[in-house]
Amino acid sequence: MGSLFRSESMCLAQLFLQAGTAYECLSALGERGLVQFRDLNQSVSSFQRKFVGEMKRCEELERILAYLVQEINKADIPLPEGETSPPAPPLKQVLEMQEQLQKLEVELREVTKNKEKLRKNLLELIEYTHMLRVTKTFVKRNVEFEPTYEEFPPLENDSLLDYSCMQRLGAKLGFVSGLINQGKVEAFEKMLWRVCKGYTIVTYAELDEPLEDPETGEVIKWYVFLISFWGEQIGYKVKKICDCYHCHIYPYPNTAEERKEIQEGLNTRIQDLYTVLHKTEDYLRQVLCKAAESVYSRVIQVRKMKAIYHMLNMCSFDVTNKCLIAEVWCPEADLQELRRALEDGSRESGATIPSFMNTIPTKETPPTLIRTNKFTEGFQNIVDAYGVGSYREVNPALFTIITFPFLFAVMFGDFGHGFVMFLFALLLVLNENHPRLNQSQEIMRMFFDGRYILLLMGLFSVYTGLIYNDCFSKSVNIFGSGWNVSAMYSSSHATKEHKKMVLWNDSVVRHNKVLQLDPSVPGVFQGPYPFGIDPIWNLATNRLTFLNSFKMKMSVILGIIHMTFGVTLGIFNHLHFRKKFNIYLVSIPELLFMLCIFGYLIFMIVYKWLVYSAETSRVAPSILIEFINMFLFPASETIGLYPGKSGYTLVRKDSEEEVSLLGSQDIEEGHNQMEDGCREVTNEEFNFGEILMTQVIHSIEYCLGCISNTASYLRLWALSLAHAQLSDVLWAMLMRVGLRVDTTYGVLLLLPVIAFFVILTVFILLIMEGLSAFLHAIRLHWVEFQNKFYTGAGTKFVPFSFSLLPSKFHNNDLA
Repeated sequence: MGSLFRSESMCLAQLFLQAGTAYECLSALGERGLVQFRDLNQSVSSFQRKFVGEMKRCEELERILAYLVQEINKADIPLPEGETSPPAPPLKQVLEMQEQLQKLEVELREVTKNKEKLRKNLLELIEYTHMLRVTKTFVKRNVEFEPTYEEFPPLENDSLLDYSCMQRLGAKLGFVSGLINQGKVEAFEKMLWRVCKGYTIVTYAELDEPLEDPETGEVIKWYVFLISFWGEQIGYKVKKICDCYHCHIYPYPNTAEERKEIQEGLNTRIQDLYTVLHKTEDYLRQVLCKAAESVYSRVIQVRKMKAIYHMLNMCSFDVTNKCLIAEVWCPEADLQELRRALEDGSRESGATIPSFMNTIPTKETPPTLIRTNKFTEGFQNIVDAYGVGSYREVNPALFTIITFPFLFAVMFGDFGHGFVMFLFALLLVLNENHPRLNQSQEIMRMFFDGRYILLLMGLFSVYTGLIYNDCFSKSVNIFGSGWNVSAMYSSSHATKEHKKMVLWNDSVVRHNKVLQLDPSVPGVFQGPYPFGIDPIWNLATNRLTFLNSFKMKMSVILGIIHMTFGVTLGIFNHLHFRKKFNIYLVSIPELLFMLCIFGYLIFMIVYKWLVYSAETSRVAPSILIEFINMFLFPASETIGLYPGKSGYTLVRKDSEEEVSLLGSQDIEEGHNQMEDGCREVTNEEFNFGEILMTQVIHSIEYCLGCISNTASYLRLWALSLAHAQLSDVLWAMLMRVGLRVDTTYGVLLLLPVIAFFVILTVFILLIMEGLSAFLHAIRLHWVEFQNKFYTGAGTKFVPFSFSLLPSKFHNNDLA
């Protein structure tokens, strides 16, 4: 409670660490998270500090571990994560761990390289097999389109692509065969035609199944092509074009016997490669499984070791270079724990001379430390988003725990919607240790981190929903209405009373669409509803007018109380920092201004509620007019809110008679007092003009700010009205339509209507309206409440703690 009300007392301590025990001492400090280190080497670049070599070693180990994690993820091997965090490795084991990781990296790279080579060879052989199978059909198919030459009649039955036939023609025929990407076929064919000028014959066909690219590993569709050409120059151009289009070229057999021999050899080599590749993958998986068992602890240890050396680089050496000196901020309550941590580190290292610490006086402003738990952390984050509190000033988070969900609920007041939000938050709270919620995505993570805020927001919304008597835009009649309709009938009263009161009869009820209940009629109003607003107002045509008046006045009352409480908290700051003159010259005038104007406004509202009844409500004066007249001093007499209220106009600034009541002696005495005060001021050494201008600006800003801030609290009324009207519109457009359908088709229509109603309620009323009310509640706390006493110009205490290091490891974290 004390720590949450005000930040903890801090002190500046100087640590004297022996060179041989510094690593172990900082490891003990990191496990406890007690101190925040100051950088004593700010003028020295990070490349010229003492432990640069150790930092490079840690970065090299991180690079190796990142490679291991990448390979383990590629192999789909689960990465075990221990529940407990391993300690930082002793210095004796660091070199051994580095050597083991380097050997493992070299072995993995060799095995992976061999595996990739085998896989590439296997894919190339498979492509070659498909190419031979498809091109075999090309020769048979081209027989049907064989041209006939009159000069050589015996060639009618020979294939043009037969090599022996072309020898008889006296031409040198060549072949280029291979595979090409499906998207490049058309451009490839056009290029061959333009470059070779038609001296080629291109035949191609699409493969039945996509194959994996040996170079990229991408599965794509391929086309097998066979190019026949004449002449060496044409063949050279064809091969160059194939290289430009990244074609996979394979040798084309000249005879059927050679084709068969190559096919048999390919089948044998493919079977051998499958066997060798499977054994290589099994061995690689065994190595990765063994590495995965210890990779989590290694990653955490390397991170801790790197953090230790980073802090050691902030320390300075003494003259003998045998002792490190560090300056740290430490809470005064943790000084004994700090000494104990230094003793444990010295004992672990086996040093004969222990490390020790001394507190040193300082005039620097310490960082701000406010201890939180899982319940108060969310509310503290709301305050810190505005600004980290100055050292030892009042912390608004303690009061935000109650005021924030309450102001949210005033704008979100609905029993049904609040109960749904409460159940959602309660589900998150009960399953807060579930691993999926801790590892959820960004949006769900925001809901999870603010689960206790949502819980209180839903709980307070249930309360304000009961006050408004609003449940999914409908009222709930729990205790029975305090209004009696039967008492308005003339038959319920004596004949003498008929002339004094406006009563109902059968004719009035039959011919009037709107009937008005008169609370002045005996028996009509039997008393207020026990809790909240009477449910009969849900049926009234002037319901909106009544609720607007009620919520507007309620918003003003809550806002003024909230701001006055903020001004009061400023007094605690002045008392703590021993600025008592600020209490008399700042806080008390601010309270007087707030209470004499806006506090008087609350008094008038409550007074009018209590004094005026249903019989005298028609002669009740307007509070707004009364409040305006208080500043304008109207010449004509008006009916006051209470007897004697107009007495404040007796003394006016332009009345000479009242001013003359001040005696000349009093004026002279007052003049002498002012002169004495001026003499006292001139004796002090400070710039009076600067302070005067600052206070004048502050006074004007505060006076105008109170008016604007009070008007700003009317957003409580506006958003409450908007939420109620949206809920009413949603009910009227969906549920009312579904419930009015006849029983024949009503059941079938009601189910989708209810589903659609639930979806719109969740997304519009719960999420969108809830987010709007959440943002407005934040604004009311940041601007209207916290600026009355909260500076928020401090720096957050960031301890050297291993718990702040990421507990999960990803490639991005290790890279």
